[in-house]
Parts: sequence; structure tokens; C-alpha cells
Amino acid sequence: MSFHYDGEVRIIKINMGPYNNNGYIVTCPETGEGVIIDTPAEPEKLLAAIGDVRIQAVLITHGHQDHLLGFQEITQQVTAPVAIGPGDAHRLPSPPSRLLKDGDVIRFGRRQITALATPGHTDGSTCYLVGKHLFSGDTLFPGGPGKSRSPEALRQELQSITGKLLSLPDDTAVYPGHGEDTTIGQAKAEYQVFSSRTHAPDLCGDVAWLSS
Repeated sequence: MSFHYDGEVRIIKINMGPYNNNGYIVTCPETGEGVIIDTPAEPEKLLAAIGDVRIQAVLITHGHQDHLLGFQEITQQVTAPVAIGPGDAHRLPSPPSRLLKDGDVIRFGRRQITALATPGHTDGSTCYLVGKHLFSGDTLFPGGPGKSRSPEALRQELQSITGKLLSLPDDTAVYPGHGEDTTIGQAKAEYQVFSSRTHAPDLCGDVAWLSS
């Protein structure tokens, strides 16, 4: 578990389950209201970390099972609306309270988090932006995009990354669905190396900015 606080929001990052997933609790420091981002296995870790934070929403980045293994336990104990991109709503164990379009805002305390539709890794993949903090799900990792299921999906994912994410300020922190953090500036520099090369038309799967 790690803590980030820069005066804007408090972020608790919890490493969860067998797939190195990250669950997040993001809190408005003035009011103690917050949101949960993703519900992986070992939900007891996230539930224990909530403390006295008053959860206003459970936000799901995408509907792959490893991000939902703790969904039922968390949503049974946290009475807050669940939100997800419409393309992945069918993957949830129970229907969501809200389907998020690109640009939709979720308010918690004196803060708001904006949904960015970033299809590619899945049809309904959604990133969440609050200030200079981006929760990128499995769309963007240190070193590359999330795994793509087809060349068409990779092209869509790259379009999402370049159109929605790399246009953010370089000092935007990126908190992915697995593993370590990065920044938009780092991702932009790595992507420039990738985009300077030619690639096979059937490129997909696990792609790395610096070696693919």
C-alpha cells in the first residue's frame, strides 16, 4: 500500500490479488469524501483502507475479471453508485448505477473526477482524471499500452492514448491498473520512439514503446 498527497487529493494505492492489480481510494482532503477505483481480488485490503472516508462512487476502469474479483464483496459493504463505460457494463456481476460517457464528471466533496472514454484494451475502457492525476486502468502503463486483442484494437487503443492522454500536461501522474506509476511526460517520450518506427500491420498483443 502506498499514499500520495500533494494538496489536491489523497490517493491510497493498494496492491491486490495474484495479478499485481491496483485498487485506489481517492479522497477530497477537505471533506473526507472519496471514490474507489477498481475492485480486484483481496477486497479486504481495500475495505480496511477506507477508514472514515465516505465513498461517493465505485468507478470501474474496464470489465476484465481481474479488476472485478472483489466487486461483489466491496459493493455489498460500500453503498455507493457503481459507474463504468457502457461498452463494458455487461461484464459486471450486477448492473451499474451509471454509464459514463466521455467527459462525464463524478463529484466527491470539493473535487471532481472526469471520465475519459479510451476504448481499445476493451470496448468500454475508461480512464479517470482528477487534477494532475490520471487513473489509466489497463490503457496505459509504464513502457507501453495495455495488451490488445487484435491489430484493430491496438490501433483504437493508440488513438485513445494519443488523442486523450498524451495531450495532458507532462507532469500528470499516471496510476495504472497494475504495477508501477509513470507520468504523461515519460509516456510521451517513449511513444515518440515507438511512433518513429514502422510496424507490421498485424502488430498487437503485448506492445512495448521502446522495443516493438
